[in-house]
Amino acid sequence: MTRIVGEVMTREVVEARRDTSFKEVARLLDRYRISGLPVVDHDDKVVGVISETDLIRHQAAGSDRGRGPRSPGPGSRRSGRRAAGLAPAVTAGDLMSSPAVTVHPEQRVADAARVMERHRVDRLPVVDEEDRLIGIATRRDLLRVFLRTDEEIRRDVTDKVLTRALSLPPGAVTASVRDGVVRLKGRLERRGDVPVAVRLTWRVDGVVGVMSELTFRVDDIGVLDPRPPGARPAR
Repeated sequence: MTRIVGEVMTREVVEARRDTSFKEVARLLDRYRISGLPVVDHDDKVVGVISETDLIRHQAAGSDRGRGPRSPGPGSRRSGRRAAGLAPAVTAGDLMSSPAVTVHPEQRVADAARVMERHRVDRLPVVDEEDRLIGIATRRDLLRVFLRTDEEIRRDVTDKVLTRALSLPPGAVTASVRDGVVRLKGRLERRGDVPVAVRLTWRVDGVVGVMSELTFRVDDIGVLDPRPPGARPAR
């Protein structure tokens, strides 16, 4: 019912190594028409992410100093945090953002989208339990989940929530969808089933809102202690 990152990620990943040159990174971004890529070590573990913004920032810094990128001399030590005035970075390892923000394939697409928004990134390397790169999830990959038609959403709510999860007879509750907002209307057996129905509907891919017009036959919540809070004995 809820799609996970492993189902929408791109498995063929364009990647770079720490020692990939500035020019080669630029070629990769241009050749594959992408705006960034993960940087991996010799064991395919993600160590950072480099974007076209990193390249542009480096070029701008070089222009401010009145010189373009140049290779460091023999024996010099490259670092992404070198002090102003030292030789500019020329490899992916120098320019990348590290540590990389990653996700696992079993995470929910909605959670991955929140991670993207929180960290203000456009792509998330997908790693296995040993942090090895197995895919990439971009904003476009995740967006596809939220571009489902209203009819697709309505069908999922009806089949997977109302029929399978709640075992309701046909017509007991109806679901209508408009612009991703689901309206539930009908009668459930117990009051406690109402929040369950709403919660499960929220978990259907593409749902952006839920409006409940559900009623119930038995109040299985209030019947536990029908007295108002003020009438209950203090403990």
